[in-house]
Parts: sequence; C-alpha cells; structure tokens
Amino acid sequence: MQTARHTTAIPTQVKDPDLVDRRRRQIAEAAVRLFIEKGFHKTTTRQIARAAKISIGSLYEYFTCKEDILYLVCDFIHSEMELGVANAMATAAGGRDALAKVIREYFMVCHRMSDSILMIYQQTQSLPSQWRKRVLENELRITGLLVGVLARLSKSGELPHLDGRSIEITAHNIVVFGHMWTFRRWFLSKHYRIDDYIKLQTAAILRMCVGGKEVMRRSSESE
Repeated sequence: MQTARHTTAIPTQVKDPDLVDRRRRQIAEAAVRLFIEKGFHKTTTRQIARAAKISIGSLYEYFTCKEDILYLVCDFIHSEMELGVANAMATAAGGRDALAKVIREYFMVCHRMSDSILMIYQQTQSLPSQWRKRVLENELRITGLLVGVLARLSKSGELPHLDGRSIEITAHNIVVFGHMWTFRRWFLSKHYRIDDYIKLQTAAILRMCVGGKEVMRRSSESE
C-alpha cells in the first residue's frame, strides 16, 4: 500500500512520523484482509492487532477506534489508484495514446484491487461523517485527474468535440466503467479477460469522445 495523504488527521500518541507511517501501513494491510474476509462490523480491533503482529495496546497508540482504521484503509486504496493514474499520465505519449494508457492503468488498478474497492463501497457508511466526506473527496480527486487528461486533449485538438460538460461526464464514465469490473466481476470475468474488457471499454470511450458533441446535437434536435 502507498502512503496515505491524511494520516496526520488521525490522532496518535507516537511522535516519530516515520514510525507512525510504518505502523499504520502494517495495521491497515492486516485490517483490509480482515474487513474483506469478515466484514467491518464482525472484525475486532483485537483480531486486527493479532493479524498485524502487535499488541492491542500498541494498536491504540496509532488509532483511537476501528473507524479510524477503516478510513485509513480507504485512503491507502485511493492513494494507490491515484498513483497509478498519475504514473500513466507521466509516461504516456501525446494524443489519444495518452488517454488509452491512462484508462488502461486505471482499469488495471481496479482489477488488482477489486476486493478492496468493493469493500470501500460496502463499508463506507460505517465511517463517521468527517471520514465519509474525505473518502468522497478522494474519489473526486481521481476523477479530476481524468478531467485534466481529457481537457488537455480537447485543447490540443486531439479530441475537439469535447466541451467542458462532456469532459466532466466522460471522466465520471471512465471511473464507473473501471468500477463496473469490480461490481460485475462475478459475470464479466467468466466471459472476458481483463485485457479484452479494457480494449472494448477504451474503444467505447474513445467513440464517445470523438463523436460526443455530434451525438448530443442530434439528440437535442430529435426532442
């Protein structure tokens, strides 16, 4: 798991920030496996401490409650997804290849972390309102990266049909298509390899990007 962004928002008795980061990663990695296996409510802090190979007393030096651990798990997962998209953006060539590469990397992160993403959607309601708000902000931050890619391609003339509203909805579509592999994996994985799924969805997204404005114009004329 990557280092999360908001670890300082969770109170701790430990003064060494590097130690806090290491221990919290250790605890979060143990917790996510238990949350996926048992569910959040059936997992106890004592079980998390045992899985992390620390004492229950040590666990409470880094977290005040189980909800804090769940929030950090969500933040770690979003950090991993954001890093994958950012790396793809940094290494992609220009033009539509950049969008295809970003889509692929995002979908592959969703594939690798399917169980964790599903867990976030199932358990986020268990978080206090302040943590739920931050989880949603993390989701929007990832969508914002995709908005940035699409906006640059629109400005460069590679995807000239995309206006501001189309860019935003397309970015959200990419996020949803990535998550669809997680939610419908029970069916999709029986009929498609992840590479096939990525190719088909990327082609569909590019078609929307290339002809989106024209499709919207025809739709408006038909109303």
